[in-house]
Amino acid sequence: MIGIFGGTFDPIHYGHLRPALDVQQALGLQQVRFIPLAVAVHRGQPAGSAEQRLAMVRAAIAGQPGFVADDREIRRGGHSYTLDTLAEIKRERPDDTLCLFVGDDAFNDFLTWHRPLAILDLAHLVVMSRPGSRRSADENLTRLAAERRCQHPDTLKSRQAGLICFQPVTPLDISATAIRALAGEGRDTRFLLPDAVLEIIRRDQLYRRRKE
Repeated sequence: MIGIFGGTFDPIHYGHLRPALDVQQALGLQQVRFIPLAVAVHRGQPAGSAEQRLAMVRAAIAGQPGFVADDREIRRGGHSYTLDTLAEIKRERPDDTLCLFVGDDAFNDFLTWHRPLAILDLAHLVVMSRPGSRRSADENLTRLAAERRCQHPDTLKSRQAGLICFQPVTPLDISATAIRALAGEGRDTRFLLPDAVLEIIRRDQLYRRRKE
C-alpha cells in the first residue's frame, strides 16, 4: 500500500511529518509520497514558490525510509486536482493500493472537492484524526463515512479503494500559518520544523515581511 499526502507544504513541518509517520507505521505502508501542489484550488496561493516548497519537502524527509518527494503536480502545472494525481499514480502503479491522507478539517470539506466519489474509486481515504477534532454536521458526509468506514486498518488490504479509515495520530498543534507569521516577524521557528527546512527559509528569506 502507498500513502499519498498532498498539500501546499508552505512550509512542511512536524505537524505534517509526525502524523505521516504514525499512519505509515500503523498501516504498514510501503511508501508515503509527499506531493506539493502547484496551484491551490480551495485556498489562497502559497507564499513560497513551487521550487522552494519542493526543496523544503526534500530536505525534511531526507533519509527517512519510505518517505518520497513527488513533484508531479508541480511538473504538471495548473490547478492541482487530487483526482488527476491519483489517476496518474494508478496508471503507473496499477497493482498498488493507494491511501489518500487527509486531515480532519480537509475531510469535513471532502464533498466539496472535485468529484469526491471518483476519488474513492481510486483510493482509500485515511483521515488523520486528532483528539477533540470537530466533525462536520453535513448529513451526506456523515452517511458516507458510516457506509464506507473501515473498522480495522487491516481491512484496507482487502480492497483496492473505497474505504474511509479514521487513524489516530500524534496531536501536534503546529500550523504553517503560524510558522509564516513568526518568520515574518523575524522570530525563531526552531523546533517547529526540521533544521534543514529552517535553513532554506533563512537562506531564501522566505516569509519575511518587507519594511514599509
